[in-house]
Amino acid sequence: QVQLVESGGGLVQAGGSLRLSCAASGRTFNSYAMGWFRQAPGKEREFVAAIRWSIGSTYYADSVKGRFTISRDNAKNTMYLQMNSLKPEDTAVYYCAATMQPYYGSVSPRYDYWGQGTQVTVSS
Repeated sequence: QVQLVESGGGLVQAGGSLRLSCAASGRTFNSYAMGWFRQAPGKEREFVAAIRWSIGSTYYADSVKGRFTISRDNAKNTMYLQMNSLKPEDTAVYYCAATMQPYYGSVSPRYDYWGQGTQVTVSS
């Protein structure tokens, strides 16, 4: 079993920055990829970004490309999401996820493990 714990959420003004972290733990951690998703009130969960754990390849949703950066620290089993130029429409609960399947992309059912989420609120 793999446990994922997000941190770093909070309240920030539009144009500001936040960095989210996702710490992974468990008997073994050998995910193929990890990703960030978000869910705003009344909306479906949507893909934000993903990273292949071994080689660091990344993939972003168009809505965050150029503003958000996903990264990982293999030694710490931790993934990050640096969010810059935040907009009110980025307000959501952000979830990290991990997949053991040979997949990294935007389809949430392909991810096997999920964190509890961290709230990000961007004020205008």
